[in-house]
Amino acid sequence: MLPKFNRLIKYLYQLKYRLMAIATVIIIFLFNLHSVKSQEVALTAIDDADIVDLQVISERVARLEARWENDYEGYFNRNFANQSRSAGRIAKHLKEIRERAQVNPAVIWAMPQKDFLQLMLITPERQFVIKQIRGANRLRLDSRIKELQLGIEDRQSLAYLPPARIIYSWLFEPLEPYLQAEQIDTLLLCTGPKLRSLPFAVLHDGEQFMVEKYNLARIPAFGLTDTSYAPKPDKQVLAMGTSEFDDFPSLPGVTVELETIVPKLWTGSRITEEDFTIANLQQARQQQNFDIVHIASHSVFRTGKPEKSFIQFSDRKLTLAQLAELDFDLPQVDLLVLSACETALGDESAEYGFAGLAMQAGVKSALASLWLIDDVGTVLLMSDFYQQLQYTPIKSAALRQAQLNLLHQQVTVDDQQIKGLKVKVDLSNISPVLQEQDFSHPYYWGGFTLIGNPW
Repeated sequence: MLPKFNRLIKYLYQLKYRLMAIATVIIIFLFNLHSVKSQEVALTAIDDADIVDLQVISERVARLEARWENDYEGYFNRNFANQSRSAGRIAKHLKEIRERAQVNPAVIWAMPQKDFLQLMLITPERQFVIKQIRGANRLRLDSRIKELQLGIEDRQSLAYLPPARIIYSWLFEPLEPYLQAEQIDTLLLCTGPKLRSLPFAVLHDGEQFMVEKYNLARIPAFGLTDTSYAPKPDKQVLAMGTSEFDDFPSLPGVTVELETIVPKLWTGSRITEEDFTIANLQQARQQQNFDIVHIASHSVFRTGKPEKSFIQFSDRKLTLAQLAELDFDLPQVDLLVLSACETALGDESAEYGFAGLAMQAGVKSALASLWLIDDVGTVLLMSDFYQQLQYTPIKSAALRQAQLNLLHQQVTVDDQQIKGLKVKVDLSNISPVLQEQDFSHPYYWGGFTLIGNPW
């Protein structure tokens, strides 16, 4: 009797997914017909001279980056190395990366203003674009972002789609002709307040999510980001974490997550439970150079100063202000992964902590989530991310493919096993209720964000 009941439950879930897919098509169709035109002011440029000369955009970018550098240095109370470049040198660097890394990158700066949204774009082929979007003033943008966040939280609905479409029409649609002209596939997103914690991957053009079109990386400023390309084969992973906490909910999926990463998918070392201490982390790095440090524990970005934000170890909290003391830049860690994060979305100081994570830690790149994903969703995405890293050295491409595999249900759960991985991952120790979820919903994949160097 029980097997029949389980098959019935599985059928009902599959039916729900089909109905949601049909509803998605209908909502997008109706929304494209009416919402963008009727609910918001149409996109308007201040003038038609979107393409500007080298001197104009160099001056604009330099002023904006200097302002944001001061903001980040004020928040973290330290000085950061700044490799300031003219627009021409940025374009030349992007072209060199295109030739070496086999990706085609562009940089977008987005700064909300009182009366408009300012966008700036630099591409490898020296397209220097400045646009001012009147319909996207600060108040409207803030309202739509809040709607998007609330919509994503509702895992049983498609309420995220209308605001995802509107925000896309403001942020990326005006730049699409320039991106398409060069077949850009990777975007470095340097943004101002309220946009630093925006889940860019979830934005929608009416047919596709952003993650279906581009590799995405969030940077604090181009001059504050190490954008060099230095691929290294045979990387070593230090996988650390714990499942039990005194002050936070347990994370029963941590054991499965860490065992899948090391040794099933990557070589390296694993430190878990009561051994998951700051001292053991430092000792492990003294004994061996690890290219990737993976931490599966509660990491919280809160409002206020960096001392309020922290990573929870078994013995104590490591605050964001103390993170630089770990010397992840000696030698430099290529990637720091925080797989169980939560951020005070929309809070400017919390956004500084999240967007400045890689810079403060001294690592080339960081991977973290904007909101806390449940255990099974995290295990799915993280396991596939490390599998994808075996096929491509480009971190943003590996994350994108892992997100796409959840979206398109290429990686999912069946009979307490993860389907779509080349290694066996058993989820029998995790509640069956958590395994019967729609992991294609943006809630499960949209919050994971690459910060810093995309490659």
